[in-house]
Amino acid sequence: MERLSDWYGRLLDGMLAIACVLLLGMTFLTGFDVLLRNVGLGGIPPSNELSEYGLYLTTILAAPGLLRRGQHIRVDILLRVIPPRIAWCFEWIGDVIGIICCAYFVWYGVIVTYASYAAGSVSIKTLVLPEWWIFAPMPVCFLMVAIEFIFRMRFLALAERGPRADATSAS
Repeated sequence: MERLSDWYGRLLDGMLAIACVLLLGMTFLTGFDVLLRNVGLGGIPPSNELSEYGLYLTTILAAPGLLRRGQHIRVDILLRVIPPRIAWCFEWIGDVIGIICCAYFVWYGVIVTYASYAAGSVSIKTLVLPEWWIFAPMPVCFLMVAIEFIFRMRFLALAERGPRADATSAS
């Protein structure tokens, strides 16, 4: 199980790297678009649309890796002031709720993606794309977040009874 976790962690690191490259690309695209507009060359017509898709992809590609690193949004001040065993139980509750939410988004994403594919829907803006291309990453990435919750639960079960070490707060 440890080897599988290490392999999965490397996969998530790769997804984080792709998210970083996408963010860098969007930064250059936006900067170049502004430069072209300011010198009177009209800009890059699909830059806004590409940035929208890039933000979406960056967010969902980074989510599983950020969860693994403990760099996701988390409110843990309460976990630091309550008894460690109760905080440990809250960690479990949070992970179970996380898996349930991810399962819903996987299910919903598969349905929406398939419906779009079956209908032959097309997104027509500046770019023309099959709509299912836009939806397809969502169920995959939420499945990966759910898998990460399972790894987190395993580590929580093996750890000392208390809040996770990656829990940080401003207090």
